[in-house]
Amino acid sequence: MSIEHDYFGLVGDYWSETFEYADQRVEVVLDADADLVSLPSLDIASSLVGELELVDDELRQAFVSQLDSKSSPIVRYLDVVLDPELEQADDIDAAIGRDSGDRQVDALRSLSLVRVDLRPDADEPGDAFAEFEYALAPDDTDERLVASIDLEREIVDVRFEG
Repeated sequence: MSIEHDYFGLVGDYWSETFEYADQRVEVVLDADADLVSLPSLDIASSLVGELELVDDELRQAFVSQLDSKSSPIVRYLDVVLDPELEQADDIDAAIGRDSGDRQVDALRSLSLVRVDLRPDADEPGDAFAEFEYALAPDDTDERLVASIDLEREIVDVRFEG
């Protein structure tokens, strides 16, 4: 069985599109089993695509608010990528486009949103409905910061991959 959506087309096939905003190229992917998704969750996913910049900004603000917690994945990520001994330290310094005096905040504001994975079959509160993958100097580093949000745009998980 397949389901067709006005924005995504035939669901069950892999859908991907690249968007550009704020000097970023963001790959947005929807890969869902047509038997497990509903039209309302696909509608929410399509509205999320239309509001990527807003959701991106909300997530960055949430990242900044977690800087006080030394055990947070955000602080662990920053400790790794901002290490002056890192082989790619010059590339990372070049990627930080701000200089407010707070290097961690400047790094978070300079992250590139690389990819968004939409999972419209994860449509219960607390499920990872969408994953936002960030990187600082994404062409030069493998470290990623991944934030998962539920369909109400609440953060359900943040992890450091690298």
